Amino acid sequence: MDMTFEESFNDKNNQVYKTIENAILSKCTSILQTNCTIKNLSFKAGSTIANYELNVFSSETPTEIKVQITKNEILSEVASKYPISIVSSKQLSVDGALLYVGDSIKVTCDPSDLTSTGLTIGKYSILWTRKEGALPKQSTFDQYSILIPKFSKYDDGKYECTITWGAGSTFRQSGQLTSKTLPLITVSPIKDTVKCSGSKELTCRVDELTATLISPSGEDLGVTSYIYTPSPSCADGDVLTFKCKLKERDSAKEITLVLTTKLEFDCTSDIYGNAVIGDIGVGKCDPNYEGEKTAVCQPDGKYGDEQDYCVLQVIVELLGRSQNLNELTIPVFLEDLKNATVQNNNDIIESPATLIAMIKIFENVANTSTSLQINLERNSTRNFLESAGLLTIDDARGSWGFLNYNDTRNTTEDELLRNSSSASFLNVFENLPKFIGNDSLDINTDFIILNKTRLTDPFNSVYNSSVEIEIPQVGGEEKFITIIIFASMYNVLPGRDELNTSSSRVHGRVALVSPEVEISNISLTFDVINYTNFTIGNPKCVFWDFNLYDGLGGWSDDGCSLVYFENETVSCNCNHTTSFSILMSPDSPRSLILDFITYIGVGISMACLVICLIIEAVIWRKINKNATSYLRHVSIVNIALSLLIANIWFIIGAAISDADQKNPPACTAATFFIHFFYLALFFWMLASALLLLYRTLSVFDGGLSKLAMLIIGFSLGYGAPLIIATITIASTAPSNQYIRENVVCWLNWYESKALLAFVIPALMIVGINFIILIVVLYKILRRRVGGNASQTGEKHVLYVIARSLAVLTPFFGLTWGLGIGTMVDPKNFGIHVAFAFFNSLQGFFILVFGTLLDKKVWSAMNIRSLTSQGRTQSTSAGTSSSGLSNLFRRIKINRGSRSGYHVSSSGQSDSFNT
Repeated sequence: MDMTFEESFNDKNNQVYKTIENAILSKCTSILQTNCTIKNLSFKAGSTIANYELNVFSSETPTEIKVQITKNEILSEVASKYPISIVSSKQLSVDGALLYVGDSIKVTCDPSDLTSTGLTIGKYSILWTRKEGALPKQSTFDQYSILIPKFSKYDDGKYECTITWGAGSTFRQSGQLTSKTLPLITVSPIKDTVKCSGSKELTCRVDELTATLISPSGEDLGVTSYIYTPSPSCADGDVLTFKCKLKERDSAKEITLVLTTKLEFDCTSDIYGNAVIGDIGVGKCDPNYEGEKTAVCQPDGKYGDEQDYCVLQVIVELLGRSQNLNELTIPVFLEDLKNATVQNNNDIIESPATLIAMIKIFENVANTSTSLQINLERNSTRNFLESAGLLTIDDARGSWGFLNYNDTRNTTEDELLRNSSSASFLNVFENLPKFIGNDSLDINTDFIILNKTRLTDPFNSVYNSSVEIEIPQVGGEEKFITIIIFASMYNVLPGRDELNTSSSRVHGRVALVSPEVEISNISLTFDVINYTNFTIGNPKCVFWDFNLYDGLGGWSDDGCSLVYFENETVSCNCNHTTSFSILMSPDSPRSLILDFITYIGVGISMACLVICLIIEAVIWRKINKNATSYLRHVSIVNIALSLLIANIWFIIGAAISDADQKNPPACTAATFFIHFFYLALFFWMLASALLLLYRTLSVFDGGLSKLAMLIIGFSLGYGAPLIIATITIASTAPSNQYIRENVVCWLNWYESKALLAFVIPALMIVGINFIILIVVLYKILRRRVGGNASQTGEKHVLYVIARSLAVLTPFFGLTWGLGIGTMVDPKNFGIHVAFAFFNSLQGFFILVFGTLLDKKVWSAMNIRSLTSQGRTQSTSAGTSSSGLSNLFRRIKINRGSRSGYHVSSSGQSDSFNT
């Protein structure tokens, strides 16, 4: 009876006892028509079970049928009083003799035990459950059956149906469903060359299931062995594809035949079959492996360039399972993965193709955990680490070496196809901290140590007595840091250089440090590992750069330096600052050389710009008589001022980028002003070029007024950059695509291409200035010398502007042309150095060619000095006509009549045109 057991039920005066006793006696008497007595009626738990013996007093032995009817009637009577539970002794039935992964199956609940009791259940409900968890997805129900499409290994378990009727009475039936992996289809040959005048026997075989051969036309041949004879229309190079297909299933394996009119084969092999020169022969794998082997028929009549794509079958099964994981199945899968890796480790590490399959399995686990936001529990993380660690042992070095060599050899032009097995394996651990939970964790396995702990300020910790990590400053916010120490990752990661022929080798444990906050300074100390016949010479401190060598990855020492090497211990320090080359490049290499060039150059450039502005301030009153001269100096002042402010904001942005505590709003503001003022520099250069073009082509004393040209100059110099910078930040900041993803204070590239809002205007202006310069020089050279004094002064100013632009435009073109180089080849260190060097000299060139090489600027400075001397003499001794005469005489002797300046006789007011 389906109710909670109570010991009081065994009391003869209890209502339950009396009810059951009366039901038994009344049904026995009415059906058997004789006296009946009950002996040993008792109740026990489970839920409540009634045990009894029924004694019948009759001259005739009751028939078996009447006894069964009596039992059924007693059960019906009890069911009318209390809910009952019937547990079937039969198993759930499954259609088909064998259950394979991928099958669509129907599981049926058989209530015959219930109906045989004679119970009338009337309306009922049925519930399906699975002991191991939820029912398979996309399951459907049909009366007493459940339909499961594409049964997987994760659907294995104990299934139970529960039929409920009446006042809670139930019928239960269960069964264990265990799937098997589809058997391997074996065909012979996999691929072969057949003479048009010959024939070939084709066979296919599969254990447990039946298969059949399908012809190239789709006809079911109904056999598993077939002699193929080419037709009379056979032509050289024809390709035919037969299939060995499992009956009633979609699985199949192909047989490829290449026809030839040649009388003899160039290559013949029991493994790879027959082939002509250049053809690829395909052979089957060893037992327990899935895939194929390939080789190329060589001119010498032998097969060469053999490639083994055979993967251990148990790993193939796990790879398939890894593509359909969820929160419930990941722990079970990682346990199975660890067990399979331990049991088959030698076979796994000796097969490069199987190692690749293992890497893909780890990637699938990582991707599923990240996308579904699943945090691995401690045991699952340990299983993950133990499985991966076994792939790094010394015996695996040969297979990893083969893979690393082929990474480079098989590099393609398609960037999406470039891949490195060892880098992919390491990248799995780069992502591991994202899905191992939010609590502290400390796991030690034979080959990998993982420690996740709170990041203190400062941070210092020692791992396995061989690796010490110190972070002097991490900021005030309390975060976690995950550190993974690999005991033998040196077997996996190559000492790769650009040609993949480096004799370098890792001589210490590999440490992966993943803090939840950005850090700019870290010290690491390693114990040296010396190998047989391979000892350390001049150690280098390096980190793995996934972007090196066309995405294959390699060791880089950018931003890392050796602190000391003594007593078989190496100490390293790594940091990072912002380089000038990030202004044009999507990626800026981490290098102390670039940092030194950038910041020393910026300092020199800013000093030159300050000097330029001081000189312009000193001579400013001397330029107010000629409109062209006035506007030229306005342009120079604003070019220098824009570059000076842009450099100041660049330094501020670099400080924000390199700070331990990131500040995205401040970084956004710095990026806006850097963008705005660098654009202003270019637009003021454009304004200067347009002024030159306008004054060259127009009549000297006609055209626009000084005020009109000032308005145009400021509108172009600051208005256009403001519009571009504002549109850029307004269109990208709301989607968090304005600054770089790693909070580097400069325009985004990969997501929004915001960097183009700087690159395109800058390069267009450089190009326009080149065109204007050519036109102006042509006009100036053709124009004859002559005219009045004012026109002569005007011509001189135009010559000065033209000379300045003739130097600055090619210089800026070279500088920002190198910037294009950093965009096209962002990993070319030489281009980054050249760009940073020339960019840092812009202020110096503006000072020299915009100001200092104008002789009239020097004249103005001399006059300023002489005027100051004259004023001092007048203050001390009064006005002296002889002194003024000497002054005029000295000026005439030194400068001559073509200097273009005028000094008033009072010595109180100086004016100068340039």
